[in-house]
Amino acid sequence: MTAIGELNRRLVLEAPVETADGAGGVTRNYAEVVTLWASLTPIADRADAAAAGQGALVTHRIVIRSGRDVTTRHRLRAGTRIFRIVAVREQDDGRFLAIHAEERME
Repeated sequence: MTAIGELNRRLVLEAPVETADGAGGVTRNYAEVVTLWASLTPIADRADAAAAGQGALVTHRIVIRSGRDVTTRHRLRAGTRIFRIVAVREQDDGRFLAIHAEERME
């Protein structure tokens, strides 16, 4: 069971905004939807090699109050830290949303 006092981090929920790039594709940016209170718990990490180079992938469990339509197209931000939403489920009889998110660290 989640206690309201555990939601002690301010995160920004962002939604994708896609604009045509003039070459038949789209450019995706993100727009701020709302700033909300959340709990942020790291779950696991692993080394990760991507096209951009070496880094790490950290998974987190994020809990927010329900009432927001949050999908895997959204993302959460804390300053310069970006959390990509992988899965969302209801928790505590629908009072909260539990979010499984990934953060790539360079």
